[in-house]
Parts: sequence; C-alpha cells; structure tokens
Amino acid sequence: MRYKIGDVARILGISPDLIRYYEEKGVVSPQKDPYNNYRYYDTWDINFLIDCLWFKNFGFGIEQVAHIVSQNTYDALVDNLSARGDELLAAIHYQELLLQRIQKYAESLKSLRGYLGQCDIRRSAEFVRYLNRYNTIYDNDSELQTLNRQWLKFMPFSRRYFEVPEDGLMGEGDDYAWGFSIGMQYVEEFNIEISSPVKHIPSQLCIHSAFTSTGKDRFTARHLDFLTEYAEKNSLKVAGTAFGNLACSVVENDEITGFFEVWLPIEEN
Repeated sequence: MRYKIGDVARILGISPDLIRYYEEKGVVSPQKDPYNNYRYYDTWDINFLIDCLWFKNFGFGIEQVAHIVSQNTYDALVDNLSARGDELLAAIHYQELLLQRIQKYAESLKSLRGYLGQCDIRRSAEFVRYLNRYNTIYDNDSELQTLNRQWLKFMPFSRRYFEVPEDGLMGEGDDYAWGFSIGMQYVEEFNIEISSPVKHIPSQLCIHSAFTSTGKDRFTARHLDFLTEYAEKNSLKVAGTAFGNLACSVVENDEITGFFEVWLPIEEN
C-alpha cells in the first residue's frame, strides 16, 4: 500500500513539513511518481517515522532524532540514551531546586508583613553579592555588565539586593547601592566564582526588620532610620553597612509598593 504525504501526516498526526525534513535527512525515501511528482510512502517509511516520534518523545531534538533513526549504531544509541538520561536528571534536579525556592519565597512573603516597622535581633544568612548601581546610576563597566548577564540567569535564586553605608543612616547622607545577592547553597550549586566585584558577606548579628516604599523612585536611606533609632534606644552599637533585599513589588492602594527585608549589623558582646 502506498500513501500520499497528506495521508501519512493524518495517520501520524504530524505536519507534512516534518515529513519532508526527515526525507531530507535520509530517514524516509518515498517513491516519486514521474508523471505528477507526488511522493508515495510505504509502511516501511511509516515505521521509520514512528521511530522518529518514539525518540522525539524522549526529548531529543528533531535533528538528533533524524541521526539516531538513520545513522546510529547499537552502541551509539545506548550512549545517546545515557546522555539524555543525564540531561533529564539535571533538569529534574533544577526543578526540585526551583520548587524549594518558590515554596521558601512564598513562606517568607507570608511572614514579611509581620516584620514591617518591627525590630528583632537575629543572625543574617551567609551570602555573596555584587553592586552594579549607585543611587540611580548603573555602572557601565563592560566586565560588570558581563557579570550582570550571568547573574540574571541565576534568577530566581539570586535576589535584588541593596546596601546603605553607615554614613547614609540617620540623616547623615542618602547614598545607597543596588545589585544582586545569592545564598551560599546556590553559590555551590551554580559554581559561582567569588572574586571582585563579587564579595562574600559572612553571617552577622543584626537588627532585622522590614519596610515598604511606595511610588516611583521613592526608595531612600531615610527608610532605614528606624533601625538606628532602635539601636540607640537599646544601647546597641552599629557595626557596618545596612543591607537587604527587595522581597516583592505589588499594588497597594492603587500604587506600586516595594516590600523590603533589611539587616543592620551590630557589635557582638
């Protein structure tokens, strides 16, 4: 029995263009009618196309599928399957990391409102960070821009990060910096190099809290003054740069509002 390309496409649920592609790659060899130039496929051709669908559903690309079906040796097929298995394991591992990250992120947002304007003392997590924006100006250094593009690929494991120096607290200045931070678990997971401008930030004893900023370009060091007021009230000595992360930006009372978690290092007794 011979079948036209449209018949084969309907039988297998694939496009005529895909059938033509596999023909170009030597997977199938239809007979051409010398009078009307129609292609005619037999059951042998259809069998090979079914083989293509079999391997395609393992996640192989169509070019690789064509090679496997038309050119692979037995040992090469085993190697291809093993390599694809490794790719799937890596993908599953990444999805597991992503699931853990989204669950942890959701839990942190559930509790964040309770920290707004409230201070407690706790140790910050260990992480690494780099800075790429000072006040409203991005650093145009080419090396830093390359680093930016690399770290953007780490999202959502990397986070928007800010710093406010000591002289930017309590009205003594309004300088701040922005960049990205990432926890040590993911530093190891993604083999992130820790060298300038990437800096390691150890765990520190801190005043911990959260705050909001509403409206465009409203973020300022003044949002952190309540932390130093708390330190003074409780006889705590500030011991470094305040830092934190943008937790989320949402609509509150018809305005865009950023929610921030913040840490202010203090001296340990």
